[in-house]
Amino acid sequence: MSQVRILSPRPTKLQGQGLRLLAFLVRVRFACGIVTMLQHVYPGWESNKDEFSGVEMKVLLINGSPRQNGNTARALDEMIDVFKAEGIDTELVRVGSLDVRGCIACGSCANTGACVFDDIVNEIAPALEEADGLVVGSPVYYASANATLIALLDRLFFSTHFPKTMKVGAAVATARRGGITATYDELNKYFGICGMPIATGQYWNGVHGRLPGEAGEDTEGLQQMRTLARNMTFLMKAIALGKEEFGLPEKEPQIMTNFVR
Repeated sequence: MSQVRILSPRPTKLQGQGLRLLAFLVRVRFACGIVTMLQHVYPGWESNKDEFSGVEMKVLLINGSPRQNGNTARALDEMIDVFKAEGIDTELVRVGSLDVRGCIACGSCANTGACVFDDIVNEIAPALEEADGLVVGSPVYYASANATLIALLDRLFFSTHFPKTMKVGAAVATARRGGITATYDELNKYFGICGMPIATGQYWNGVHGRLPGEAGEDTEGLQQMRTLARNMTFLMKAIALGKEEFGLPEKEPQIMTNFVR
C-alpha cells in the first residue's frame, strides 16, 4: 500500500512571527469569551495567579447612578468583590448626583491638557491615567445612560491626552426591563474610539431591578457581573504579558478625512 507523505514548507519570517504570537496567545489564554468556554469544558484549567502576585493592577469604576445604594451600585459591588479576590486594586467614583455640565467644545483642553471646567472630570483624570481598566455603570433612562454620566465621559475622554490604548473597558447597565443593550452600546463607544479592548462576560453586561436592591434577586445578572470581572482581570493580565513580550502595537499618525472640507 502506498503512503502519502505531506511535506509542510518551512515557515517564512512572517509565519514564524505568527506562530510565536499564536503560542503566546495559547499560553495566556487570550480572549475573554474563549476563557469562559474553556472554564466550562475544562474546569481544571485555571488562571495562574502566582505569576502576577507581585504586579499591582488597578480598576477605576464610575457609577453614573444618582442612587448611592441602587441597583447599579449592587452590580458594581459584585465586580469589586471579584477584583479584590483576584488581587486587583479598585477605586469607585459616584457621579450620578453631581452637577456636571457638558462639553462646550471650547478647545481649551488642547492647550492645557485639562478641562476648562475644573470639577470632578479633572479630579478623576489622574485615576484613569493610572488605571489598567475602566468600568462604567449606569441606570437606563429612555434607553440611554444617565445624562450626567454622559456629560462627564464626553469631557473626560476628550480633555485627557494620555494614551488609553490597551486599557480594558467594560460597560454595565441596569434597568427595570428594557434598554440595557442600547445603553451598553452607547457606553462602549467611548472605549472603541480610544483603542481600549472591551471586556465581556457570558451575556450583555447588565442586571435587572426597579427598586433599590432588587438587582440582588437577579442571580443570572449577578453571575454575569462576576464573570465579567474575572474575564476583565484575565484580559488585563494578558495585556500586561503582551506588553512585556511584544510591546504595544505600532500606531500610525492619525488620518482625518472630513466629509465637508
